[in-house]
Amino acid sequence: MPLQTTANIWHNGKLIPWDQAQIHVMSHVVHYGSSVFEGIRCYAQPNGAGVFRLPEHMARLVDSAKIYRMPLPYTAEQLSAAVVDVIEANGVTPCYIRPIAFRGYGEIGVNPLKSPVEIYIANFPWGKYVHGDAGADVCVSSWNRLAPNTMPSLAKAGANYMNSQLIRMEAEINGYSEGIALDTNGYLSEGSGENLFLVRGGVLYTTPLANSVLNGITRSSVLTLAKQLGIDVVEQALPRELLYIADEAFFTGTAAEVTHLRSVDRILIGDGAMGPVTKALHDEFFGIVNGTRPDRHNWLTPVNVKVAEPVGV
Repeated sequence: MPLQTTANIWHNGKLIPWDQAQIHVMSHVVHYGSSVFEGIRCYAQPNGAGVFRLPEHMARLVDSAKIYRMPLPYTAEQLSAAVVDVIEANGVTPCYIRPIAFRGYGEIGVNPLKSPVEIYIANFPWGKYVHGDAGADVCVSSWNRLAPNTMPSLAKAGANYMNSQLIRMEAEINGYSEGIALDTNGYLSEGSGENLFLVRGGVLYTTPLANSVLNGITRSSVLTLAKQLGIDVVEQALPRELLYIADEAFFTGTAAEVTHLRSVDRILIGDGAMGPVTKALHDEFFGIVNGTRPDRHNWLTPVNVKVAEPVGV
C-alpha cells in the first residue's frame, strides 16, 4: 500500500519535515537489519481521537530494544508523549503510527554496539491491511516461523520480518490474501504479521507464545474481551488440521485489527461467513476503538487533532 506522507516526523526529540527523515546508506540497520519497531493505530472518536494501547506498545518497544542490547535514550513514557506530539502536529486521524529505533551510521561489521541508536516516529493514513471484504482467503505457508533460540520472537525486530516477507509474498503470488506459518515442530504459529485465533465448539483457541508468535497487543486485547464476554479460551499448541475443521477463524494485529478468515487452502471455514464468536469480539473491539462502546479498560490515549482526514483504502 503506497505511503501517504504527512508534514512531520519525530526524530530524537524534535519534529522534522517528512522529507528530511533520511539515513546514510552505510547505516548499520541497512546492512544487518538492526532495528526494533512498533505499529500502532489512532482511531477517530465522536469527540476527538484516541491511540490504542499506547503505553503497552511503547513498553514492548523498550523490551525489544533491551533484548537486542540497544540502549534507548528515552523512557516508554517519553516516547508515548512523542507519539501524541507527532499526531497532533500533523493533524491526521485516523492514522497508523510507526515508531522505530535502529543502529545508525558509525561502524561497519556485525557487532552493533558502537553504532549510534536513532529513533523516529511517523504517522500517516493507512487502511485495510488483509484484503477480502467477505473474509480473507489464506493459505498455510511453506515457510516456517523462526525456531526458538535463533531469533527472539518476543522482540518486534525488523530482521524478523524478512521471514514475514517470504510468507506474505508466497501467499499473494499464489492468489491468497495472507499466509499462515507453522513453527519448526509443525504446529500452528501465526500469519506474516498477525496472531491467529480459531473457534471450535464455541471455544476460542489461540497459539501460545512458545509457538514462535509475537506477544500481540491486539491479541492480548481479544483475550481480555473474550473473558469479559464469557467465551471459553484455550491457549495451547494447535495442529495444522484444526484450521480445516474449525467453525471460525480470524487474525488479530494492529494492521489487521480483527479480520475473519473465509477459507484456508481453499477449504471453507464453516460457511465462510463471520461466525458468532468472531462477530462478538469484532463488534466489541471496534465499538471500543470507534467510541460507540465504553472504553472500560482505558485502552485509548486521547489526542487533540483539529483537522481530521479519512484513511485511504
